[in-house]
Amino acid sequence: MDYEELTNAVPRDRQLEMQAAFPLLMRKVYLWMTMALVITGFTAYYVAHSETILTAIFTNQIVFWGLLIAELGLVIGLSAAINRLSLSTATLMFVLYSVINGATMSFIFLAYTSSSVTSVFLITAGTFAAMALIGYFTKTDLTSMGKILMMALIGIIIASVVNIFMKSSGLTVILNYLGVLVFVGLTAYDSQKIKEMLLMAPDAGETSQKLALLGALSLYLDFINLFLYLLRIFGKRE
Repeated sequence: MDYEELTNAVPRDRQLEMQAAFPLLMRKVYLWMTMALVITGFTAYYVAHSETILTAIFTNQIVFWGLLIAELGLVIGLSAAINRLSLSTATLMFVLYSVINGATMSFIFLAYTSSSVTSVFLITAGTFAAMALIGYFTKTDLTSMGKILMMALIGIIIASVVNIFMKSSGLTVILNYLGVLVFVGLTAYDSQKIKEMLLMAPDAGETSQKLALLGALSLYLDFINLFLYLLRIFGKRE
């Protein structure tokens, strides 16, 4: 049963509520995603220019790995417990994740020139916007593609871990290009999935807004990972 069949089975007054809720929820998705990107960017820039914080993070393995574990825990916790969390708590967790991610990403301002970071960010933004629009407007079902991309992402993660020990520069280059392709595709897939999910939201209440927050988290992760892979390819090192 497609969207039109489902909505036709819903009373007219509820259909109007759903139609009014959808644009509001979509705006929330991109508002939250943008907010998280801004927080991450400012945090990364601030930490990169604070010798004390940099030293605390990158010379102390306990702190560094603690931050990475905290990031992973926040994403898993937010995704798994979203139905039990209040909207304010879920939003706070998203903000906290954005801050921690910014702190761990601060190395990019030390490893790459400011001009290349800026140019790659703009490339990422343009690519992300194009793929998000394709995912939003395409009539093609991207579900099968999404499953393939997720399997490819798992393969990239495993290969990246193995390459930590192999230290193969050739494999690194291949993985970087594959990473770009995977997250370009996932941006379109997630955009379509979020649209379909929010089209079925009965209203713009807290439950629906929490779904929009999860959508924002998915797109935020797509953007960040796409940016990092593109930076490894095009970024000019200091």
